[in-house]
Amino acid sequence: MSKPPRIAVLGCGQWGRNHVRTLAGLGALAAVSDRNRDRAAEFAETYQVRALDPEMLFADPAIDAIVIALPPHHQAESAGAAIAAGKHVLVEKPIALSVDDAERIVDAARKAGIVAMTGHILRYHPAFEALQAMVERGELGTLGYIHSHRVGLGRFHPENDALWDIAPHDLSLILALSGSEPISVHGEGTAVLEHLSDFAHLHLAFPGDLRAHVFTARLNPYRERRLTVVGSRAMAVYDDVAPWAQKLAVYEHDIFRDASGWRSETHEPRYVATAEHMPLTRELEHFIACIETGERPRTPIEDGLAVIRILEAGTVRHERSVE
Repeated sequence: MSKPPRIAVLGCGQWGRNHVRTLAGLGALAAVSDRNRDRAAEFAETYQVRALDPEMLFADPAIDAIVIALPPHHQAESAGAAIAAGKHVLVEKPIALSVDDAERIVDAARKAGIVAMTGHILRYHPAFEALQAMVERGELGTLGYIHSHRVGLGRFHPENDALWDIAPHDLSLILALSGSEPISVHGEGTAVLEHLSDFAHLHLAFPGDLRAHVFTARLNPYRERRLTVVGSRAMAVYDDVAPWAQKLAVYEHDIFRDASGWRSETHEPRYVATAEHMPLTRELEHFIACIETGERPRTPIEDGLAVIRILEAGTVRHERSVE
């Protein structure tokens, strides 16, 4: 069996360290890099790999691919440098903070002919994969409405509001289910703490009659991670907070019209069994497979651009600041 590609992780912070651990478990971790040299050295010692400065990382011919897990304002520059060096890349979300920068990354990746993925991890969750398969088989009928709620008491970034920090998760899922980009986007945001939106709503219209709504909040007293899909035959809910056996529920309610108007008869949900696999492991296994085979990624870098287009169109600017 051939050896897996040699992959480095650039950014060993709160999320990057999960990439480091998972790639090490897959036998593909070759190096780590972080602007904090002490942090990089600590991970290098733990996993017995090299610690490289970012500039050395891009130039190192022994590195085949780089996972970029940096603060959002550093993502675009580092992704461009990695692609220019001929490295395959997996860029965490958001891949950039503007459509222009995201388009430059996509164009560079196409010209370089490398594998370029966006880190849309929930696309690799077994429960969402099962939901997407149901939609593609027509089990829910024609989709009419999708709404997502991703709320909680979250981290606060000096550059990122609730929309840019949280919404990419659900936008990637909605884009996968709809199969197209929206034809209109309307955003609403509310800033409570300072000048960045702590609450954000997005209203999306897609070709045909499909509509979608995204609600994100980082000042919410309870945690919710729920995506609801309403079809003409049935409804389904992917709830990432629920126990594994109940993460995907299908509601086959009867909705009909009689002489008195619209009525409904409810039924107990049917829970869809899915295998328990870690989405990050599945995502990185897919990245490795795409490098080895040349297969187009399930979440190509173009998906990251599509999300940035929505985020930019739906961003609300606030002038108010705390005194």
